[in-house]
Amino acid sequence: MEVLLMNNWMWLIAAGTFIASVSQVLLKKSAEKTYGSLIKEYLNPFVIVGYGLMFVSTVCGVIAYHNGVEYKNGVMIESLGFVLVMVFSRIFFGEGITLRKIIGNILILAGMIIFYL
Repeated sequence: MEVLLMNNWMWLIAAGTFIASVSQVLLKKSAEKTYGSLIKEYLNPFVIVGYGLMFVSTVCGVIAYHNGVEYKNGVMIESLGFVLVMVFSRIFFGEGITLRKIIGNILILAGMIIFYL
C-alpha cells in the first residue's frame, strides 16, 4: 500500500479511470437513442463529449506513466474501471447487479489487495 500512497501520479491514473468510466456511460446513453440520420448518430453531444473524455483519460495515463508510475501499478488501478462501470450502469441505466458481476468485481478487488500485500 505504501507504493500506492507514495506516488502522487497514481491519483492521475485513478482520475483517468473515473473519466473513462463516465465516458463509457455517455457513449452507451447515446447508443440507446434512435437518430434520424447517420450524421446525427455520430455527431451528437453524448458521442462528442464521450470521446472527448476518453481522450482526456488517455492523456491522464500518458502523463502519469511518463512521470514514473510503474506499468504494473497503473494497470492495477485501471481495473477499478470495471467496478465503476458496474455501479454507473446500475445508477444510470437501472441494470441489475447479478451474482456473477458481484463475484467478478470481488475477484478484481481481491486481486488488487493481494497484489499489494
